[in-house]
Amino acid sequence: MRIRHMRISHDGGLEMKVGTIMRACRERKGYTQEHMAGLMEVDQATISRFENGRQTPDLTTFVEWVDQTESQEVAVAYLYGIKGIKIMQHIMNQREVSI
Repeated sequence: MRIRHMRISHDGGLEMKVGTIMRACRERKGYTQEHMAGLMEVDQATISRFENGRQTPDLTTFVEWVDQTESQEVAVAYLYGIKGIKIMQHIMNQREVSI
């Protein structure tokens, strides 16, 4: 199952794609693309392609990403269609708390 077609539109009409969410989760955890690649057992270029929307992760990969970045709440919000801007605000608030 691919999650490519799941997109969240926020008030500005722009689409927030899964790669944007994945990048924010990785960065919130403080991981580099290289570190994430090691955890996911893929190369850094694959991580970059996911985050930039040039490659769509399958559901298993997305779930593993969420587990590695401890971002289960973000994934649930995304999959349930909560507006992208609210997800990003949540991620940024969590990041501020951990800094």
